[in-house]
Amino acid sequence: MTGRAPGRSLRILGIDPGSRFTGAGLIEVRGDRVSVLHYTVIKAGAGDFPERLGIIFNGVRDLVAAHRPHVAAVETVFVSHNAASAIKLGQARGAAVCAAIDGGLAVAEYAPRAIKQALVGKGGADKVQVQHMVRVLLGLQEAPPEDAADALAVALCHHHTEGTLQRMAALRQ
Repeated sequence: MTGRAPGRSLRILGIDPGSRFTGAGLIEVRGDRVSVLHYTVIKAGAGDFPERLGIIFNGVRDLVAAHRPHVAAVETVFVSHNAASAIKLGQARGAAVCAAIDGGLAVAEYAPRAIKQALVGKGGADKVQVQHMVRVLLGLQEAPPEDAADALAVALCHHHTEGTLQRMAALRQ
């Protein structure tokens, strides 16, 4: 699911969905080098929920059109104690996934614990630890805003996961 030919660069759009703030981060992989191309927070606000979903859909669609990533990676829904919040988060996630699919992207999905495990080394890492590792791994002067850092973490998780799967496949041949 890399979306590229061997030896070419790969642009991965990471998405951290939220019903009010959706993080988006774009990384480019060239050989062993990983760099940040863009990150942002799509601010859906506190208005009517269907309008917020439209803002998320349009925001992701515009990012795909402007930056032409090869693949999208999206965090799955974290289910906590509040079912209504989980449902809204799922709908926001659906709007982001639909926008990526509408832009012709394959979409990979990662659980929050898997993302933290890939970046920090433990699935229970907190947001500050994730922000720190994103900053270190991408060589940034300062940590991006929390939602954007989470989105970049999703993109990095996809890169690491795909790399591991490719190495494993090569060993089987």
